[in-house]
Amino acid sequence: MSRRNLLRTLGTGAAAAFAAGCGVPAAYVAPGDRRRSDLSATEKRLTWANWPLYIDTDDEDESRRPTLDAFGKRTGIAVTYTEEINDNDEFFGKVSPSLMNHQETGRDLIVISDWMCARFVRLGWVQEMDRSRQPNITRYLDPQLRSPAFDPGRRSTVPWQSGITGVAYNRRRLGREIRHVSELWADDLKGRVTLLSGLDEAFALLMQGNGVDITRWTADDFHMMCDQVDELVRADHIRRFTGNDYIKDLSSGDVLACQAYSGDVIQLQADDPDIEFVVPEEGAEFWSESLMIPNLARHKANAEELVDYYYEPAVAAELAAWVNYVCPVPAAQDILASAKDKETAALAEDPLIFPDSAMRKRLAIARDITAKERTEFAKRWNAIAGL
Repeated sequence: MSRRNLLRTLGTGAAAAFAAGCGVPAAYVAPGDRRRSDLSATEKRLTWANWPLYIDTDDEDESRRPTLDAFGKRTGIAVTYTEEINDNDEFFGKVSPSLMNHQETGRDLIVISDWMCARFVRLGWVQEMDRSRQPNITRYLDPQLRSPAFDPGRRSTVPWQSGITGVAYNRRRLGREIRHVSELWADDLKGRVTLLSGLDEAFALLMQGNGVDITRWTADDFHMMCDQVDELVRADHIRRFTGNDYIKDLSSGDVLACQAYSGDVIQLQADDPDIEFVVPEEGAEFWSESLMIPNLARHKANAEELVDYYYEPAVAAELAAWVNYVCPVPAAQDILASAKDKETAALAEDPLIFPDSAMRKRLAIARDITAKERTEFAKRWNAIAGL
């Protein structure tokens, strides 16, 4: 299941939690109620919840995680690492009853997509980190990611990995280049195009195709985009809406072009060099999935130390070489470039891992869908996407 794909069918409990996430006042936790006594000094451990396949593993023993193992040896902190997050809304439904009722979640550190992080921050469900304990983040965090609208100054969130939502296509099969979002709607692509199914995943790039500044888009921009997509669906131009299964469609040739994530395409290109990823001339969405410390976590200082550890350029480089998403530590590029292994060194020149200045000018972080907007917008989008 996609790390960025919405859960399509919510159970009763999850649906109730989702409603709370949309702004029910009773769910809000005041700043004074977010922290509990930190046991880090006496309990050298922490529990970390992450997505599957989102950390480096040993080639010969997949149960080993080299960077995480090195952290444990250096600090003496034992990390219980769980790959339990398969969907943002599903995880929200799992932990929201505890958080809204001022109870521990049993997790000291979590990683979720920034659009969902925004919801946690609005609800007061996460603690601010102590930057005096995190000199690497202060020094090395990508300037373009330092202050999203939902968390100015990144006080409560720290990017784990970032990525780009753009356009992927098979140049050999299509027989031409794609440089604009509007080119997806050309006659030779009728029935051979897919879009992402999740509202939060799809909307920004489509608005950018209409020339919208996604840092300050409006409801009118949203509805204009929906009108356009609805018309394309009715004309059978859009083949279907997908999660990460667009990978299979593009690889098989059933689809010639699609909305796609930069990290996925790097993997696809290893098997088929004719597949290209494009940051359209109008721009593309730059997103992150971020680390947060939930309320009442009992090992906050340990978690802060772990987060800062992954911002050491050498550690960030080792992680980037394995996950192939946009590295939030630009200083890691020089580390990779000096690698003795040629394939590893080549990653330093990949703009989908380290975007160059020309690409960065076309990347933007979309403003979040507010709690007030979400119900209306999700209802309209889901009707179009058939969710």
